[in-house]
Amino acid sequence: MLQEAVQTAMQQPAAMAAVEQVYADLQRQIDLRKPICKTSGRCCRFDEFGHRLYVTTLELAAFARGLIHFKSQISNLQFSILSPPAACPFQLDGLCSVHSIRPFGCRVFFCDATSNQWQHEQYEHFHATLKQLHERFSVPYRYVEWRQALRELNLSPPPGAANPPGRLSLPQLRL
Repeated sequence: MLQEAVQTAMQQPAAMAAVEQVYADLQRQIDLRKPICKTSGRCCRFDEFGHRLYVTTLELAAFARGLIHFKSQISNLQFSILSPPAACPFQLDGLCSVHSIRPFGCRVFFCDATSNQWQHEQYEHFHATLKQLHERFSVPYRYVEWRQALRELNLSPPPGAANPPGRLSLPQLRL
């Protein structure tokens, strides 16, 4: 079960540090390449932009663990349960409300058409590294579409929820 695997991985500080190192290594590559981000928010509207975001078990664990560090801000952190099912529920007013703890796929994706090949190469390289970390830390490898993973972890409202924007809650994860 995804939730159990995420909870177990969250309890492995070395695994969480290794994911953070992957993110730091990717950031160094981004700083060197300097792809353009127009902060349009289109990338978070998956169906409109024509792509899907997939995450691994360790990425989900790092994200959930990152929410713990947001704890002082969680009462103010909101997700939009009115966002269309085709969009990320953490996109508010066109921006990412969890930018500092966003998954790998969000970190490597840019609207900059001149960086498409570079993005693909970085994705393949760093995803392979993340996959190896699953083996190294004996964490079951799952590669799950982001919105589905959030629903499985009870971090996102079910599709079609017709409620006003709500506060982020972590009801099922034992943080």
